[in-house]
Amino acid sequence: MNRYVRSVGPIALLLFLAAAIVCGAMLDGYSHREQPLASLGAAGVPGALAFNICAFLLPGLSVAAALWMMRSPMPATVDLRTRVGTQLTVLSALAFATQGLLPLNANDLTDPANALHALAWTLWWIAFAAGGVLIASGGLSKSFRWTAAVSAIVVLILALPPWPGAMAAFAPRLAYVAWFVWVAVAPRLVVETG
Repeated sequence: MNRYVRSVGPIALLLFLAAAIVCGAMLDGYSHREQPLASLGAAGVPGALAFNICAFLLPGLSVAAALWMMRSPMPATVDLRTRVGTQLTVLSALAFATQGLLPLNANDLTDPANALHALAWTLWWIAFAAGGVLIASGGLSKSFRWTAAVSAIVVLILALPPWPGAMAAFAPRLAYVAWFVWVAVAPRLVVETG
């Protein structure tokens, strides 16, 4: 498998984490325990453009490219569910990247930009969860199916409920990390047998 495809997950995760840590530290009064991650990229926030590029756009586009290329080594006998599931994970990565193109407007909660950002977020986790379910029911290796299923369930659990207290801020961050971990291990499992 292409070296790029195998390394993009860990690199994208590191870029995402570095952007969150550095931009969060640069913004006075910002708390990862209390505020949404996307507020670091909100319109008018110092460093917002850098955050949106480094946390969402670059990782999302690189992951989309890697997941698209991951389809090539799949055997011709792979069933339609797995192929569609993999395409949905590509869509998920593109939605992740789109969050960087649609920053929040923290000064006006009714701004349509906020709804568009929320739509990109929602499309990210729905596409990944649906893709994970299809991959899990497909015909590739057991380890590929199981990691897809577990990752999809973890992302769903963290993205769906309205979490109380500090978990309201941590749950989406943990969902992102679970997704990046799957992206990091999936290319290694596609070519396994059994």
